Amino acid sequence: MTKPSVLLARRLPPQVEARARASYDIIDNPEDRILAPAELAERAHACQAAALLVCTSEKVDAALLDSMPASLKVVATFSVGYDHIDVAACKARGIVATNTPDVLTDSTADTAMLLLLAAARRAYEGDSLVRAGGWKGWHTMMLLGVQPGGKRLGIYGMGRIGQALAQRARAFGMQIHYHNRSRLAPEQEAGAVYHDSPESLLRVSDFLCLNAPSSPATRGFLNAQRIELLPEGAIVVNTARGDLVVDEDLIAALQSGRLRAAGLDVFTNEPNLHPGYAGLPNTFLLPHLGSATIETRNAMGFTALDNIDAVLAGRSAPNALW
Repeated sequence: MTKPSVLLARRLPPQVEARARASYDIIDNPEDRILAPAELAERAHACQAAALLVCTSEKVDAALLDSMPASLKVVATFSVGYDHIDVAACKARGIVATNTPDVLTDSTADTAMLLLLAAARRAYEGDSLVRAGGWKGWHTMMLLGVQPGGKRLGIYGMGRIGQALAQRARAFGMQIHYHNRSRLAPEQEAGAVYHDSPESLLRVSDFLCLNAPSSPATRGFLNAQRIELLPEGAIVVNTARGDLVVDEDLIAALQSGRLRAAGLDVFTNEPNLHPGYAGLPNTFLLPHLGSATIETRNAMGFTALDNIDAVLAGRSAPNALW
């Protein structure tokens, strides 16, 4: 019996690709090139793909979907975020779209805590000093940072990752405040203080962590006006999406000292981030590593394959987006 064809837009972890090959005729991308839409469509037609497995590097819009063969039944993204997929266009064409929630919660919350600590304790400056040979000895005022303990952590977006971050921050003695589209149940809040507006949250956030998805309502959220609401010397952390931040406004606040520091894992137009970040010593920058553990990336791939398995077997996908 002929196996259904699955087109992999990017190279995937070895264990994920091995499982995929066991069940499907795989068209892979061993060079891990970002394929142009025309090339994706050409490959899909050549194999009459039943499924397309993409990452956030592929924009699945109406034009791409129109160029796909009628055999395509499911688009599975190797991510929890799906702002790169036109879900309405998928639905209009009867193509199931899926994502991979839950499995990257802990690794992303770990990364947020790493960024928070690194920004607070001037980790980039310290690392650079040692590597450049500029460390000549200890003194009492060398690279003084701030302690998280006793500070207020404002979490903008209290979903799975926000709640996991709150759990970690409590272990450092931080006071948790949050804003969310809806208030959590008391057992989920675990003592966190709810703010019914983002502005109220910002005013008390010694540390502000962005954990909301990218949407028309959240894009450009952290702009100059909202930065002015933060306490003097606040620290900003972003592990959500780069477009929640207005780069020029955040860079200006870091340059002026209005904000003490920032820890950033995501950027608008990544990997082509705003050049202003590179020269800022009070930033700790990572190349979108939030889910970058072996365990998490395997789990993401297996979840994407679970979704494909279900659709091609005629069942409802566990993580269908419509």
